[in-house]
Amino acid sequence: MLSCDEEEEVFSPKPRGYFRIEFPKKEYQRYDGNCPFSFEIPKYSSLRPSTSKNAHPCWFNLDFPKYKATVYIDYNNIDNNLSQLLEDSRNFAVRHQVKSTGINETPVLRDSAKVFGLLYDIDGNTASSVQFYLTDSTHHFLRGSLYFNASPNIDSLKMMVDFIREDILHLIKTTKWKDH
Repeated sequence: MLSCDEEEEVFSPKPRGYFRIEFPKKEYQRYDGNCPFSFEIPKYSSLRPSTSKNAHPCWFNLDFPKYKATVYIDYNNIDNNLSQLLEDSRNFAVRHQVKSTGINETPVLRDSAKVFGLLYDIDGNTASSVQFYLTDSTHHFLRGSLYFNASPNIDSLKMMVDFIREDILHLIKTTKWKDH
């Protein structure tokens, strides 16, 4: 005759978890190439020219290989097209509205450096969680967007989004235009 022992341990499956992520110390280096702008990027990232087929010389990919993330950066001269550049930037952010739970816009105003713009924080399971544009309103227009090479899952990506968002804020705070 068999019976169950009341002191016998009952096992249940563990809840799904995510890997622990170790973040490096925040250290930056200045990018000051042949383009009409400069800014500081993290030392744990790499800046490489864009390989898209329509890329201009001052379009870059700021890669974060450890996190499978890229901030796509493109620069355009303003030539009576500021309203179109602003509308395109807004449309790129709003495209994620279908999957987002909200879009927060934070103005960028650095009068002394003539750097103005908007930072978009896109909440929810979207392909891009952070986007921005910077301009001086007369000559320069710089736009960036953060993407991960992974399926959008804000539960697992939130820590990395927050970490890289700080780097994007630093890039924004250190952007300077070069004189023509």
